[in-house]
Amino acid sequence: MIIKNPEFKISAVNPKQYPQDNLPQIVLVGKSNVGKSSFINTLVCRKKLARTSSEPGKTRQINFYNMDNKFYFVDLPGYGYSKMSKKEQEKVGHFIEEYLQVSKNISLIIFLIDIRHKPTENDKLMYDYIFKTNLPCIVIANKADKIAITKVDDCVKDLQEDLNSLKDITFLPFSSERKIYSDKVWEAIENYLF
Repeated sequence: MIIKNPEFKISAVNPKQYPQDNLPQIVLVGKSNVGKSSFINTLVCRKKLARTSSEPGKTRQINFYNMDNKFYFVDLPGYGYSKMSKKEQEKVGHFIEEYLQVSKNISLIIFLIDIRHKPTENDKLMYDYIFKTNLPCIVIANKADKIAITKVDDCVKDLQEDLNSLKDITFLPFSSERKIYSDKVWEAIENYLF
């Protein structure tokens, strides 16, 4: 898919601020520093649409990005950042939970995890939570450029074994450095949009 005019729409902290235009929403969930902003930027071929930060845990709001008035990418705050105070972590958890329960326009949840590491306890909790929402979901094993290209498929299989032994959810590798994975990810997203 080619997006010609992606734009940042709004940062929301409560449901009244969510866009009301009923466009489908593709939701990005993952721990802080897993690369959600870079994922958006890579897919739409823009360097600075979604702000990336060298400091994990920076996104404390829900960011909506309009894709040619066809759908939104929705970047939820990252979870599991240890330097965030307990109160801040609870606040972030509340934003995520409220959005997933309240929004009626979610077409797909994209759950990003780091291909290099076994899922953390927080990853497992989030995966279980997403699974219980009954919303469509795919898992992106991000940062595939950080490992040898010959190990990517095996690492993706291992992550699927850890999180989804039934193998009823799609797991795909991704890298904002190696653009080779973008087409398959777009294909998967399009299945839930059109």
